[in-house]
Amino acid sequence: MAPKASKKAAAGAAGAGEKKAAKTAKAVKGSVARNARKVRTNVHFFRPKTLIKKRDPKYPRRSVASRERMDKYRIIQCPVTTESAMKKIEEINTLVFLVDIKATKLSIKEAVKQLYDVKCAKVNTLIRPDGKKKAYVHLTQDYDALDVANRIGII
Repeated sequence: MAPKASKKAAAGAAGAGEKKAAKTAKAVKGSVARNARKVRTNVHFFRPKTLIKKRDPKYPRRSVASRERMDKYRIIQCPVTTESAMKKIEEINTLVFLVDIKATKLSIKEAVKQLYDVKCAKVNTLIRPDGKKKAYVHLTQDYDALDVANRIGII
């Protein structure tokens, strides 16, 4: 047979029950507080602005920096040595080169400056029917295309 509960423990349990009952009664008698719904005055919903942290990488994602693929030697492939190109060299101070298809006029201008130490006035380009790009490099008055052509071995 189980031991009988003491009178103190029974009284404590009854006291706790009374407190709980009183709390429940108070909640039932009082009005239930509900949160007021936010009135939306605009039909568009904008996502709330949250904290945006600056990137703080713990290690570099690439171990070695990538090198420039379009260097001066890839941009200018070879000079053109046809009769019409020679005529341009002699008469209108213009050098003619075959260049990379992805080369821009600005990159051609810089490559000519680095390779041949001459200043370009302007560069005209065209894509030939065989798919290669041709550049007409017009030199400034300070430089002579004939001298440059001799130096690089066209003539």
